[in-house]
Amino acid sequence: MSFIHLRTSSAFSLKYGTTQPRDLVERAAQFESPALALTDRDGLYGAIRFARACLEFGVAPIIGVNLAIDLLADPNIKSVPAKNLPRVTILAHGDGGWRALVRLLSGLNMNSTDRTPILTLDFLQRFSQYATQLHLLHGPESPVSQALALHRTDIAYQIFNKTRPFFGDHAIDCVSHLVAGAGPFSTAHAARSLIFARDHDIDAVITNAARMRDAADGPVADILDCARQLVPLHPRHLERRNAEAYLKPSDQMICLAAEIARAAGERTPRALLQTTRQWAERALLSPQRDLGLGGIHLPEAHVVGADSANQMRTLLRTRCESGINWRYNDAENINKARARLDDELATVATLGYESYFLTVADITDMARDCNIRVAARGSGAGSLICHLLGISGVDPMRHGLLMERFCSPLRRALPDIDIDVESARRLEIYDLVFKRYGDTDWQSPSALSRCATVAMVDTYRARNAIRDTGAALGLASMEIDLIAKSLPHVRARNIEATLKSLPELHSLNLSAPLTAMVISLAQRLDGLPRHLAMHPCAVVLSDAGLLDRAPVQLNASGYPMVEFDKDDVEEIGLLKLDILGVRMQSTIAHAVHEIKRVENIELDIDAIPLDDEATYKLIQSTRTLGIFQVESPGQRELVGKLAPQTFADLIIDISLFRPGPVKSDMIRPFLNARHGFTPAQIIHPDLYEILVQTEGVVVFHEQVISIIATLTGISLAAADEKRRALGSSAGQQEVCDWFFPAATARGYELAVITQIWDVLRAFASFGFCKAHAAAFALPTYQSAYLKTHHPAAFIAGILTHDPGMYPKRLMIDEARQLGVGLAPLDINFSGDRYLVEEPASEEPAKGQSVRIALTSVSGISKREVISIIAGRPYIDLADFYRRSGASQPVIETLIMTGAFDRVHSLTSGVLNHRDLLLHLSDLARSPVSNISGAQMVFGFTPPDLLSSGLPAMGAAEKVRNEVERLGMDISHHILEFYAPFLNAIGAVKSSDLLSLRSQSNVLVAGVKVAMQTPPVRSGRRVIFLTLDDGYGCTDSTFFSDAQEGFASTLYTTSLLLVRGKTRRTGERGISINASGAWDLRSAYEKWSRQLIEEAITK
Repeated sequence: MSFIHLRTSSAFSLKYGTTQPRDLVERAAQFESPALALTDRDGLYGAIRFARACLEFGVAPIIGVNLAIDLLADPNIKSVPAKNLPRVTILAHGDGGWRALVRLLSGLNMNSTDRTPILTLDFLQRFSQYATQLHLLHGPESPVSQALALHRTDIAYQIFNKTRPFFGDHAIDCVSHLVAGAGPFSTAHAARSLIFARDHDIDAVITNAARMRDAADGPVADILDCARQLVPLHPRHLERRNAEAYLKPSDQMICLAAEIARAAGERTPRALLQTTRQWAERALLSPQRDLGLGGIHLPEAHVVGADSANQMRTLLRTRCESGINWRYNDAENINKARARLDDELATVATLGYESYFLTVADITDMARDCNIRVAARGSGAGSLICHLLGISGVDPMRHGLLMERFCSPLRRALPDIDIDVESARRLEIYDLVFKRYGDTDWQSPSALSRCATVAMVDTYRARNAIRDTGAALGLASMEIDLIAKSLPHVRARNIEATLKSLPELHSLNLSAPLTAMVISLAQRLDGLPRHLAMHPCAVVLSDAGLLDRAPVQLNASGYPMVEFDKDDVEEIGLLKLDILGVRMQSTIAHAVHEIKRVENIELDIDAIPLDDEATYKLIQSTRTLGIFQVESPGQRELVGKLAPQTFADLIIDISLFRPGPVKSDMIRPFLNARHGFTPAQIIHPDLYEILVQTEGVVVFHEQVISIIATLTGISLAAADEKRRALGSSAGQQEVCDWFFPAATARGYELAVITQIWDVLRAFASFGFCKAHAAAFALPTYQSAYLKTHHPAAFIAGILTHDPGMYPKRLMIDEARQLGVGLAPLDINFSGDRYLVEEPASEEPAKGQSVRIALTSVSGISKREVISIIAGRPYIDLADFYRRSGASQPVIETLIMTGAFDRVHSLTSGVLNHRDLLLHLSDLARSPVSNISGAQMVFGFTPPDLLSSGLPAMGAAEKVRNEVERLGMDISHHILEFYAPFLNAIGAVKSSDLLSLRSQSNVLVAGVKVAMQTPPVRSGRRVIFLTLDDGYGCTDSTFFSDAQEGFASTLYTTSLLLVRGKTRRTGERGISINASGAWDLRSAYEKWSRQLIEEAITK
């Protein structure tokens, strides 16, 4: 008889278990075990993955949870820390036990005071309707076991009786890890537990309380214990005393049972093993029936405004047909839209997804009713239904998008609609969704909710693995920091290979025993979960049975969150809606608001023409900083070579600049054909309409679908299934075996079929979804339009919401390049956002400017900003000090960055910033208490301040204060102060690089504004560096052979001087293949000293 483990902790016992659920199930299958239990600590985070693995390996799942229990909980007494509390294991039985377990855990999570689930008698009393349907194991960590360890069977029985009424059944869990002595996890203690069970007629089972797959995982368990408790490695901090807590095979467990039975005075372990087997058989779950794998659970009809499924279909059709007259105004397009709508609605009716579309439309409508910008992204933009319901602003018929790429009767998974919203107001939409779908009383055992946020599992990667392992093993903190910061974002298992390729670490002795041990153990943490977090955008929607299927807990933002990640919620058929907070949408909304406020123009940014010539000229110029999706160095190079002229070109550009197309070299053949260097490869006339727009290169998934459908005659839905199969080698062979006969039967020649197949095989798995690209292209065009026609409003939005990859100081420089003025900080005019200001009446030629916001001040709080604005106007520093509510450090920053220049007329030269600092010091020592709130100042002129005679700040000092206190140089670009040196050494301005030939030797300088080390095919690190010199950006690439001796400079220095050769990649594309880098400050100081020495010698 094979043994069934009833207690197993996977890696989803966060920082406790050492093995992924699938690996545990695979090992159980190797042992030919018919079932396996997963009883993770404090949650059911890994339950769905475990159930999937059980289906894969043919092992029956048993699921439970291991929880802390406090039987002495008293609200008037300070409770024991959760880590010191005893623990018990709860198992779900096979007849409705999963629902009871989920409900019990959700109730426990949502009613805990510090987000730590702890069982108490009061809670068990309130939620007894679920607890009585569950089974309880009293193991070596339980209160009963603690009493038995003290040889107090009377107290143990009293404790046992406290929990007896609240659970359906109880068992004493006999665990022996062969620990020496008579304490918990020893054979003597396990025998004592068995005797206690027999004496009191309680079931006894045997488990191994496994937290490891193999005994060799012991050191990993030790590291996790230390990381969980934030302590260094020491025996007193470790749970294990040996390496016996692993998933043992049946023969070892039977021998262990015999040893325990004999120690308890029983001749054979038969009764102990038989009871264990019976408990296992009662707890077997069905992944489909109990956990809901493969089902679909959408909000009910009444939730979306209908009374039945038929009414939902009618409601969806009515709303869509009304949208046709809104979106289209000519008969031809209306007729096409009606025909396509009929097809899409038929698909939706077949799948029963009416509730899905109506729910998403309801949420987008709620957002728009609150004046929050909403836009669709992803393959959902390919659905005409989404367009007509107002979910997506992209017309799928105009841009050749396919519904089948998004949703079809042949696809098992739920379709996925993602919506982009203003990042600054994303939580407002969450509040709307939870008010509409999630109103519930969590104190009640019968709580009802149809929505929750989705969890995201943060796993160990290289950097955090090094940090946790190094801290546990006592490696010096500076050494830990050096290694961790030097590592790119790679998997933990690749740490050793990556470190060998980093030239800046060659001087570090990585072969020292302690360092080598840290690296070795850190690699073994690869992929293990660290903690659970709220997914940044996903919300799950369901029918009223959500809380029966998925456990929830309260996340750090205060919203209910299911304990499953995005893949798990889709496995159990819950609608996942991604509500992505996109800062560019906030930027656009802010810019449109400023245009209305300043220029009194009602700009409907969603209705602007998509063929504005000036907008495309701006994109072609590569001056795309701040523009959505096309501001990175690689994209600036690509748009310079592609030179988009239409919205379709933007879609192609965004699709090409993706890892798949870049990896498969799709960009080069497209550009060659576009610019006439090679002819477009249309292959066959039947494919002309499919391939003409992309010059014969297969770029989009939709093209693959259409090609397969055209050549074989199958439906677009079936063609999409073939496209998806092309992603694997086995799938490619299967499609190939089908494709050639099917195309031949349609009359195509073998040579044509072969050529087309070669194209499909090469590009299908690397293409990009055109609907996704089209959804991205819309805000790309809109942001470019705003930058072209309303640059000040655009810059104000960019600086307020910071949507791009570059720091604000670079966008300040971009404002200068666009001719947008920068109005300094001012206590009476700066607000909580960057605002556009019209030029003064006496200087109309100056153009619009952007006022620097109070929020840019380092260290200022939201409360201080509100208080400063509420107290306006201020007549002088003393008035501001007494009424603004700002702290003294913030006031000092405001003085040093010019916020008091206007009220004290510092430009006159009578007073300066140092005088104001002295005055502030006097005010701080003044016995007059601060006056809070906005008080009337009666318009009296303040008394004049006297000059202290201290020198005024120079330009360099002022810029230094701006950089240190605001994070940006406003009055001057910092490189202006190095101009004599840069001119002397022949450094080239970024704006002059395009005048140079390829392979020209150059020196460039600037402020480091971006540095990236993305993964590349070779696996060797490549550093991409972007510098700003006040005239634009310079992009440099440091390949691995150029990093020797310079990598540490790149990582630690903000002002850089770079040497290299130019690399021309088209009329507007240029970058530098770097060969060296130096600290600009050090080079400047050395040059200055030489000038002084030369002057002295002369």
